[in-house]
Amino acid sequence: MIPCDARNAKPRGVSRSPSPQVCSGSVLALALAIGLSACPSGGFPEKGDCGRGEEECLAGDREGTRSAPAAADLPAPQAAPPALHPTAPPVRPGVEVLLSDSLHLVAGKGVGLVTNHTGVDHRGVSTIDRLAATPGLRLVALFSPEHGIQGREEAGVKVAGGVDARTGIPVHSLYGDTRKPTPAMLQGVEVLLFDIQDVGARYYTYVSTMALAMEAAGEAGIPFVVLDRPNPLGGAAVQGNVLDPAFASFVGMYPVPMRHGMTPGELARLYVGEFGLRVDLHVVPMEGWRRDMLFGDTGLPWIPPSPNMPSVESAFHYPGTCLFEGTPLSVGRGTGLAFQVVGAPWLDGEALARSVTAYGIPGVRVEAVAFTPRSPGDGKFDGREVRGVRLTVTDPASYDPTWMGLALLVEARRLAGGRWSWQASHFDRLAGTDRLRLGIEAGLGVEGLRGGWEEQLDRFRRLREPYLLYP
Repeated sequence: MIPCDARNAKPRGVSRSPSPQVCSGSVLALALAIGLSACPSGGFPEKGDCGRGEEECLAGDREGTRSAPAAADLPAPQAAPPALHPTAPPVRPGVEVLLSDSLHLVAGKGVGLVTNHTGVDHRGVSTIDRLAATPGLRLVALFSPEHGIQGREEAGVKVAGGVDARTGIPVHSLYGDTRKPTPAMLQGVEVLLFDIQDVGARYYTYVSTMALAMEAAGEAGIPFVVLDRPNPLGGAAVQGNVLDPAFASFVGMYPVPMRHGMTPGELARLYVGEFGLRVDLHVVPMEGWRRDMLFGDTGLPWIPPSPNMPSVESAFHYPGTCLFEGTPLSVGRGTGLAFQVVGAPWLDGEALARSVTAYGIPGVRVEAVAFTPRSPGDGKFDGREVRGVRLTVTDPASYDPTWMGLALLVEARRLAGGRWSWQASHFDRLAGTDRLRLGIEAGLGVEGLRGGWEEQLDRFRRLREPYLLYP
């Protein structure tokens, strides 16, 4: 197993052409860029987890969920849903392709790097270390997103800048006083790189950090290079609603679906091609990745990208359960099952499980559960037993977490009665519209709430097609 924190917890600390380029001298990477498949080779475990090392890496961020309805301990969280392909070719992330055959993008230049603890090669070695040790380039600045360069800060907590202890390179926070690199931060930067693991959902802020860094690079006349990484949910399914631009925010900047099925590099190409970002964009693609792969198929180490994204299982439910952040219910922050559970001390978990199961949503099991958050970042129900439901993916290919999210919202709202309240502006930002909240309050059912979604998704599929890099 690759160590979860290859840097031993040491502190760590981005162009204007409308025609983004796919950069690699590798025949295989070029084949992937134009849609040819690679020959499969090798087999990989079905789970891409850090095992016990996750707990050590996050230094107690996730206290375990305590009791099930029968007061028994919950089973350990599954690190990834079952893989669709038990055997799969090895996947090389963009950083490895850059260093093996695309060094011309950075050679002789002052390099800035937007990254965090998830920026690693297939052995778990930090991209910071790989670049710092590469002759012929100068790594001059690091930029950290939400949660900080080690991914330890809770959601919404401002992150300070500093200096990387191992290299002495300054670390500029893009989740503190500014979310966009300033001209002062970009002094000496001649090319800006991005290398962070995303989770495949619109709300996750790392791709918003990427977009703002692209904007700053374009304004400064600096090339921007995305070192691509897998979408852990795969690249085939596109689900949920498409954001209404009137509700654009840092948790959803552009009109994309809740589950978009794109990699960071593909999103960057879309942003340039369709949403008006002007930057000299280059994407260094992965080798070996296919759209039908889940993270467990890649052979890459799963490193929790934030304190409450402990596993790929959590990431799979996140496009649906994240909406509960704008409600009175807990999503399991402060447990090992964040975003796999929702509940409240006063909620009837058994009734919620029965009513949601009756929808017949495929690919998922719904069970009543009890859990106890410990020092949750959202402050919900610290130290109190919470009753609700736990979701477990049984068939990733058929599961739609956004459909499940709507069913849970409708049924939890019904069961909650007068105990329900909305954090209206926050919920609407996440939902990318006020129509969901208003529709639920008006008594619309799930199908009424989903009305028009498939037409939106069809339009988005056609929109994204020219920007996809992988078969």
